[in-house]
Amino acid sequence: MAKEGGAGERRVEAPPPETEGIVWREDAGRFETPGGEAYLQYRLLLGGNGGGAPPPPAAPAVMDMVHTYVPRSKRGQGLAARLCDAAFAHARGRGMRVVPTCSYISDTYLPRNPALKELVYKDHDPHPKPSSM
Repeated sequence: MAKEGGAGERRVEAPPPETEGIVWREDAGRFETPGGEAYLQYRLLLGGNGGGAPPPPAAPAVMDMVHTYVPRSKRGQGLAARLCDAAFAHARGRGMRVVPTCSYISDTYLPRNPALKELVYKDHDPHPKPSSM
């Protein structure tokens, strides 16, 4: 079970050392540093099913990682990578695929972490649809 923080906050349970201190704010659709200065914004898409009937409730969603932000004063400390580590660990633990919309993730983070490319939503996968989750 996740540790509960303030309203809508959860700490990732038993986080790998590289995700320590990163907070999952499910209500805001983001992973962030304490205080929220640096964050990774995501949105959930329904798992693709070829455009037919809606997927069953247990079908994993697709996590569209939209934007990563680190304030200028905090750059160069590895915060963006730690945010990505937490988000990818979260997706993997829940059987989700990832859409790396954020250019930092697609152009910098994934090339440095090629093993995580297995989680990336592929073009041949059925197209995900926006979720109201």
